[in-house]
Amino acid sequence: MDPIVIIGSGLAGYTVARELRRLEPAAPLAVISRDEASFYSKPMLSNALAAGKSAAQIANASAAQMAEQLRARVLAGAEVDAIDTAGRFAHAGGEAIRYSKLVLALGADPISVPMAGDAAGEVLQVNDLAGYARFRAAIEGKKSVALLGAGLIGCEFANDLATARLSVDVIDPAPRPLGRLLPEVAAERVRAALAAIGVRWHFGTTASAVSRTAAGLRVTLANGNRLDADVVLSAIGLRPRTTLAHLAGLNVARGIVTDRMLQTSAPDVYALGDCAEVEGNVLPFVMPIMQAARALARTLAGSPTPVIYPAMPVVVKTPAMPAVVCPPPAVPGAWRVTADAAGVEACYEDLGGKLLGFALVGAACSRKNALAKRVPPVLD
Repeated sequence: MDPIVIIGSGLAGYTVARELRRLEPAAPLAVISRDEASFYSKPMLSNALAAGKSAAQIANASAAQMAEQLRARVLAGAEVDAIDTAGRFAHAGGEAIRYSKLVLALGADPISVPMAGDAAGEVLQVNDLAGYARFRAAIEGKKSVALLGAGLIGCEFANDLATARLSVDVIDPAPRPLGRLLPEVAAERVRAALAAIGVRWHFGTTASAVSRTAAGLRVTLANGNRLDADVVLSAIGLRPRTTLAHLAGLNVARGIVTDRMLQTSAPDVYALGDCAEVEGNVLPFVMPIMQAARALARTLAGSPTPVIYPAMPVVVKTPAMPAVVCPPPAVPGAWRVTADAAGVEACYEDLGGKLLGFALVGAACSRKNALAKRVPPVLD
């Protein structure tokens, strides 16, 4: 019997494998990974430095240990070159691996912005354990970091780096941090709190060049200002990995297009996680991945199960000013904001006053569960 093959060993891929193994203890299973295939919590990458954690300490299990736990074949360091959906093969590491069902858990790539300067190639990105290891090595003994991006991951890194007593400059074209997630008054609380622990903000501009100096690196901003730093880290967002699926003839839009069953346009080929676009939704967060993995495991085990996305608040790991956001859909409405010295509660309501999403900072984060019960599901 041909195995169920999962391409990707991140949270999505390994969670599907674990859930499937609970339902089907003996089903043939293979996991193909382009990296070392160790299991770790990716969200830890943006807040592990202040805790003094190395890449090795973040990893919870090696590829060999995961293979034993899952009773599966785990191929580490095997790049999938092509997928043949007609012949039901995944070509990886010079081998044609036949599948009964195929799961694409490919993840997403960090967005790179072209920059001038003789050190543009030295801009670092942290999107996996290897990237974190390179970043840790680069900042060893260093004092300052220029951080590109003030979104969720950028703010988490800024908080972590400042807590680790590094000098941090954050550059972003938006007028405030977390601009796509928080209304202005809530974002201002995060900005002020991070500024209080030493983060310097540079809004309304971008980095146009990175050059070497005798002391380190110099970042030239589009507004003409210059910043000196030991290390430059880019955290400006992620783009779903769709190239492999596109070359295989699968429907691709922002992500790999799937229905509620996580079925792609090819028979017995599924997608989930950061690479997937589920009925128009690209949700690169932990809770949607967990919901999708549990549903898909049941489908793979023979019980077709559509994914359900309830309200899924996202916790922003900025201890200087804790934040939680349940992003509202893009429908007409307005933020209703209540603020005091301890926190901000912002509720996004449609024109009829129905709660569609919320953003909380500070003490208001305690309202997360109560508000989540009132928000309609993304998919039900």
